[in-house]
Amino acid sequence: MKKIEAIIKPFKLEEVKDALSEIGIEGMTVSEVKGFGRQKGHTEIYRGSEYTVDFLPKIKIELVITDTQVDAAVSAIIKSAKTGKIGDGKVFVSNVEQAIRIRTEEKGDSAV
Repeated sequence: MKKIEAIIKPFKLEEVKDALSEIGIEGMTVSEVKGFGRQKGHTEIYRGSEYTVDFLPKIKIELVITDTQVDAAVSAIIKSAKTGKIGDGKVFVSNVEQAIRIRTEEKGDSAV
């Protein structure tokens, strides 16, 4: 099993969700997060004073899937989240040792 974590622009969430749904991935966890990478934030003017906004709003999507679904899921996320502009985000893939469904105590791929 693999865990995919994707950091994307907030307005791309629906497109990414739909793209994952089309390839049969149903479950995910979505969080509103803030951060910055190479963008380094931006400056704004408030009441005549300029200040730097370091942390930009982003969406973090987390999903745990079987090994066979990884390439399709990563491709779907990249294709649907990409705008071609700085700040499009990142995708991280890591190994998951074990998954257990609490309700039924199923383990492994069947728990996902």
